[in-house]
Amino acid sequence: MAKKQNHATAILIALVVIIAVPLARHFHIKNFQTVLPGVLYTSGQPKNMDYTRLLYKYHLATIVNLRQEDEHREDHWYNEEMTWVRQNSINYVALPIAKRPDYFPNAEVQREFMQVMADKKNLPVLLHSSSGRKRVSMLTAAWLIKAKGYGASEAVDVLEKIKGKSATKKEKQFMETLTKKTVKKK
Repeated sequence: MAKKQNHATAILIALVVIIAVPLARHFHIKNFQTVLPGVLYTSGQPKNMDYTRLLYKYHLATIVNLRQEDEHREDHWYNEEMTWVRQNSINYVALPIAKRPDYFPNAEVQREFMQVMADKKNLPVLLHSSSGRKRVSMLTAAWLIKAKGYGASEAVDVLEKIKGKSATKKEKQFMETLTKKTVKKK
C-alpha cells in the first residue's frame, strides 16, 4: 500500500511540475525590472504574450531595443516585435550595442537614449536586450547619472539590481567617468 501511495505522490508531483513550469514562464517576463514606475522598465527579450502584458499592465509608449542586427536571426523575435509594435501603435527605437566584449554604450547611443527619455510622449519606455542584463544595466545607469542626477554609487546599485550580480571594476570606472563628465557640464 505504501509503495502505491509513494508512486501516486511521485506522479502527482511530476504533473504539478509539468504544469507549473510553463505557467511560470507564461507569467514571467525575462529579467523584468521597474527602474522608475511609469517611466522606465527593463527586461530581456519579450516573447509572445509578454508584449500584451507589458502594454496593459505598464501602458508602454515606447520600446527601445539594444540588440544588434545580427541577433535578429534568433527565434524570429524581430518580426514578432515589429508586428506587435505596429499593431499597437507603440514607438520603436533601435539603439544597437554590441553584446561582447564592449557592451558599454557609446556617446551617440547615450545621447539618443537621453532624447527618447526626455520626450514625455515616449513614456513609459521598455528598454530591452536579449538577456536584459549587461547592455540594459549600463545604459540605464548612464541615464540615471546624466538625466536624473544619480551619483556613481547610486547608479551602480541600480546596475547591480538589473544585472543580478556585482558590477565589475570597468563598469564602476565607467560610472565614475560619467559622473565626473556630468558634474563638469552643470
